[in-house]
Amino acid sequence: MPLKPNQVRHLRALAHHLKPVVLLGQHGLTEAVLAEIELALEHHELIKVRVPGMEREDKKDVIEVICERTGAELVQSIGHIAVLFRKRAKDSQISLPR
Repeated sequence: MPLKPNQVRHLRALAHHLKPVVLLGQHGLTEAVLAEIELALEHHELIKVRVPGMEREDKKDVIEVICERTGAELVQSIGHIAVLFRKRAKDSQISLPR
């Protein structure tokens, strides 16, 4: 479900004060990191992921893989930080504007 521009604005505002919950290490995107991202998305719905030490295109590819594998939507990517959102099936804490 692609996010609408007003929903992206809303989520960016909510994510502004958040700190990165998952950091990719020197081994890059591993199954353990993907599992942590899954847990964080299930618990928080809206998270920041730090993707340091990569070229711009590599970083973009890694973020795309994360979104595909987790079913999350990319809200924003600035520098080494990516903001991801995945709505919970039930008991969602974040309500999106229409």
